[in-house]
Amino acid sequence: MNKTVKTILLLVVAAAVGYLLYNKIFTGEAETKAAGPSGGPMAQKVAVDVFVVSPTAFQNKITSTGSVIPNEDVELRSEISGRVTALNFKEGSQVKKGQLLLTVNDADLRAQLAKLQSNQKLYRDMEARQRTLLEKEYISRQEYDQVSNQLATATADIQALRATLDKAYVRAPFNGIIGLRQVSVGSYVTPTTLVARIVDISPVKIDFTIPGRYSQSVKVGDKITFTSEGTAERYEAAIYAIQPNIDPATRTLQLRALFPNKNQEIKPGAFVKVELSLENSDEAILIPTESIIPEATGHKIFLAKSGKAQPKMVKIGQRSETMIQIIEGVEPGDTIISSGILQARPGSDLSIRRVTTSGGKVQ
Repeated sequence: MNKTVKTILLLVVAAAVGYLLYNKIFTGEAETKAAGPSGGPMAQKVAVDVFVVSPTAFQNKITSTGSVIPNEDVELRSEISGRVTALNFKEGSQVKKGQLLLTVNDADLRAQLAKLQSNQKLYRDMEARQRTLLEKEYISRQEYDQVSNQLATATADIQALRATLDKAYVRAPFNGIIGLRQVSVGSYVTPTTLVARIVDISPVKIDFTIPGRYSQSVKVGDKITFTSEGTAERYEAAIYAIQPNIDPATRTLQLRALFPNKNQEIKPGAFVKVELSLENSDEAILIPTESIIPEATGHKIFLAKSGKAQPKMVKIGQRSETMIQIIEGVEPGDTIISSGILQARPGSDLSIRRVTTSGGKVQ
């Protein structure tokens, strides 16, 4: 009896399992068929806007940032140690090249110079007498040479002392404006003591950089326009020097322009925005900036060809607020995906919502 019950229970369980499997397989298949095939053509289509490329006039400009540096900038220091006995300048004033600005105590040096000059006079008189005696053959050439050498040594000592004495006077190395002084009369200065700064700000230099790919497009004499922080006025300067190499770390080229700054309105250290105009193009290839996908190896776009998305690497140029120049990789007549690129994949079927042309026309 027990064996019969067990057999019946096993048959019931098997029937239940078979029913569940049947339901899962056939009912699920029916639901799938009713829902339609997953991944069908409509499910794969990506809705996009496209842009049809055509040649466009383009004013090629490079925008950059830079800084103003003085034409000349020097820290004034004394070449010798000593006590300051005179200051001959006013802070913030204009000074001329060679103007005496500071005097270090020169009393000892002047006393030594007077002594050497006295000795020189003595040796000069002796040399004149010895030369007369030599001409009359009253003395030997050796005796004359001894006095002559003493005179030459005294003269050399005077020249050396005068060179040292000149170092007691700090003079302006060029025309400029002297800054705030750091010493007073009576201060003890050494060659490491800063006296003041002197700068020449007429003209000033504009330092800036441009991408290295434009290194062949600029030359000495090219004009730039710039604006300084705090003012909307535009100024013009001329490039006068170009760094001979591209910086390998930043891939930029350093340039320097000269601005006359006759009214001294541009101050060294100021931040400036620079515009450099390159050769204009009547047939530039421009596409919307949102069409560009930055990648580690460069920049990519998606072309719309035969209803499918096709990736293409491009080389970019200058940017404006809404457009970007394509130097390589796009031809007139190409259709670029301008919206919906995040959903696009290589080979994706496309559903085009809107077509825009270079003239801004919408189709």
